[in-house]
Order: sequence, then C-alpha cells, then structure tokens
Amino acid sequence: MAGIKALISLSFGGAIGLMFLMLGCALPQYNQYWPLFVLFFYILSPIPYCIARRLVDDTDATSNACKELAIFLTTGIVVSAFGLPIVFARAELIFWGACALVLTGNTVIFATILGFFLVFGSNDDFSWQQW
Repeated sequence: MAGIKALISLSFGGAIGLMFLMLGCALPQYNQYWPLFVLFFYILSPIPYCIARRLVDDTDATSNACKELAIFLTTGIVVSAFGLPIVFARAELIFWGACALVLTGNTVIFATILGFFLVFGSNDDFSWQQW
C-alpha cells in the first residue's frame, strides 16, 4: 500500500510542476510558449542513469566510471533545463515572471523525478524495472 501512496504523491508532484510550466506559458500577460522547450530536458534527464543502471553490476561497492558519467550527463541536462528559461528571459523572449514560474516548475518536476528513482530504484519486489 505504501507504493501506491508514493505513486499517487509523485503523480501529484508532476502535475503541480507541469501546472507551473503551463502558467509560465499561457497566462495572458506572458503568452509566449518558448519555455515548453524544457519538456525535452524532462524527457532526457532520466535516460543516462537508466542506461547506466542496466549496464553496471550493482554488487561492486566501488565507484564505476559508467555510473559517474551518467550522473555527470544527468547533471548537465538538469543545469541546462534551469539555464534555458534564464537565457530566454535575458534575451527578452519571455518575461521574468514567466521565467520564475518555469524555474519553480523545474524544481518540482526534477524533485519528482528524483523521488521516483529513490522510491522505485531499489531492487526489491516493487521497483521501476518491472515496468
């Protein structure tokens, strides 16, 4: 039952994060849809870590270069997702209020993605690898 509660809370967090992103785009005073490009970063961010989890043997206690590279690439994707709205605001493509809403949505979405891997990342009976 704890897995169902975690899944519901993670989906609620994802919905809140996407709501902030859409508010940053669709409010009448902003009305620019350039911030939707961060959706690509939401999709790309878990991919390096998922690939590394499949390739790396978890029984080794030492650090692995493949896993470290995956964490590095994921960090670059996350930093790019936070940097893109700031670049758009500095180039005056979007307003700073829209930038703040998109950054808030980024924080919530990436916290939700992190929470997903913390809750479902272990190799027990209820993990994301079964999906």
